[in-house]
Amino acid sequence: MPPLLFLGAPPLPLCLAGRASRRARLAMAFAAPGSSSSSSASFDAAAFEAERHRLDAAARDGMASAAASAEADPRAWKWAIRKRVWDALEAEGIARDPRPVHHRIPNFDGAPAAADAFLDTSQCTQSLIKQCFNYHQLGRLDVFQNSQWVKVNPDSPQKQVRFLTLSGDKKLLTPQPRLRTGFFSVLDSQMVPIGCIPEACTSVGAAKYGRPIGLDERIKVDLIVIGSVAVDPSSGARLGKGEGFAELEYGMLRYMGAIDDSTMIVTTVHDKQLVDDIPVEKLLVHDVPVDIICTPTQGFIGKSYLQKNWARSEF
Repeated sequence: MPPLLFLGAPPLPLCLAGRASRRARLAMAFAAPGSSSSSSASFDAAAFEAERHRLDAAARDGMASAAASAEADPRAWKWAIRKRVWDALEAEGIARDPRPVHHRIPNFDGAPAAADAFLDTSQCTQSLIKQCFNYHQLGRLDVFQNSQWVKVNPDSPQKQVRFLTLSGDKKLLTPQPRLRTGFFSVLDSQMVPIGCIPEACTSVGAAKYGRPIGLDERIKVDLIVIGSVAVDPSSGARLGKGEGFAELEYGMLRYMGAIDDSTMIVTTVHDKQLVDDIPVEKLLVHDVPVDIICTPTQGFIGKSYLQKNWARSEF
């Protein structure tokens, strides 16, 4: 599963171009490249949230319909794994708001602990699954602490990661929900009023305090944190909720020159989201695997990091 390759400033890959062009037309209508920070005085948080919830509900209805009619689809195996994980999180009392977790990046009990694994080595233990080690032994704290720019998805289970990023005086790059008011927003602690960092970690707070940027912005992202529905520690293969936003955002960042093959990708999940039946051979070229997995109890580090071999297929 080779990484996406970009030389100079090429167009987005064909697998991403269609989705990018449709969302770009809407996004660019709201945010021009390099536009300035949103004015918190004029920002209508209630209207923003109402529209976000409306679009999210419509998208979940669409995904539910797609999943129900996917029996004849060769990609139906993805929906089967997603449903199994979503069902388990709900049935075992692990799921947390927003509920139900179906057709979402699921929030879970222990999400802050999984995020804190970036900083607290006591939460990370050795594992029998292929090249997994204690963070302290490998000095893996550097992967977060030495990052200046961290891209984090806007979903609920990664809220603590966004908080750690902003409170650690790092620059937070977060995609606008559904890329509908711009592509990405940039935030740092200096842009946020005192005491408002928790609010800035929410979708409405990022839109309120962040500076929207376009695809021509020159930045360098040091670390990517993404949410997952399921992830396989033996291969680094992951499944999102099925809309392709993580892949689209990854392709956009590659196009911008903001990331390259060496950029680490991390996901935070519950232990119940760890699976062993994602068939790597069925994944597509644009599917984004991960290098590091953090759960509330364990940390998994890919073989590729240890060998300084960044080919995604050699996790």
